[in-house]
Amino acid sequence: MNLEKVVFAFFTILALTLNFGFFIGELDDPAHHNAYELFAALVVSLIATIMKFGDRAHIGALLLATSLVADLHLITAAVVWGYTLYVLQIDMTPAIMATIVSLSGGALLANLTSVMLLAVETVTFRR
Repeated sequence: MNLEKVVFAFFTILALTLNFGFFIGELDDPAHHNAYELFAALVVSLIATIMKFGDRAHIGALLLATSLVADLHLITAAVVWGYTLYVLQIDMTPAIMATIVSLSGGALLANLTSVMLLAVETVTFRR
């Protein structure tokens, strides 16, 4: 068993599950979406992205692209959240929360694509 592949798959799947945990719940209810969970999803997604650098295979490029898309969505969601609370200094409204959760949904779709590509790569691997 290749430990590097295990750690790589671990962070890829953890990024998906943390993002799903943040995404699930009513779209516009701030009580259903925790800022720390969004932060954890972003950090793990960035770690997964860093691990995907250096793979020169075509599927590696696709994995990196999906990870970059997820990072972009999660960073934008975090910026919207931070800008709302600390720059505008207003309470979280349902419309703003819906925007944040929708961005997280885009990242979720990118992470899901990444895990599916990882599964395809695993199935097609020959010794």
